[in-house]
Amino acid sequence: MTILSDIDIEKLINSKQLEIDPFNHKNLTPNGYDLTIAEIYIKNSDLHIDEGLAIIPPLTWFAISTKEFIKMGSDISSQLWIRSSYARKGIFASFGKVDAGFHGTLTISCFNSNDIEIEIPINDRFCQIVFEELSSTPSELYEKKSGNYQNQKGIRL
Repeated sequence: MTILSDIDIEKLINSKQLEIDPFNHKNLTPNGYDLTIAEIYIKNSDLHIDEGLAIIPPLTWFAISTKEFIKMGSDISSQLWIRSSYARKGIFASFGKVDAGFHGTLTISCFNSNDIEIEIPINDRFCQIVFEELSSTPSELYEKKSGNYQNQKGIRL
């Protein structure tokens, strides 16, 4: 697998082999793209916040949905990485791979490990998606293999 540079990402977007909607050029990094927060679900209070500022209580699990709807090409997978500014605040996030052929927004499981509340603005950049080129096209893409979250929008638990 090869990690794709900003140049590679833009080429794939221009050829429609990869889609990020909405795409904001300032979120493009040398080897990935910063995803922004569209919605936050806070478990303890059962709140869904989609504007303004979310206040995450101490020692609380929460979920984030990305604003960006991603359409992965047939020979591209990706990884998610938390932005260091959130890691330094004590936010833990559970990330996995985004499979080839996946289409949708991403739901990210998070935890405030602090003994104080944390403020998280909606529309803030939260994590980076790093795209990888597969050495060959898989026998079945995400939609056929499991497809549980294909075309999801918003938080899906």
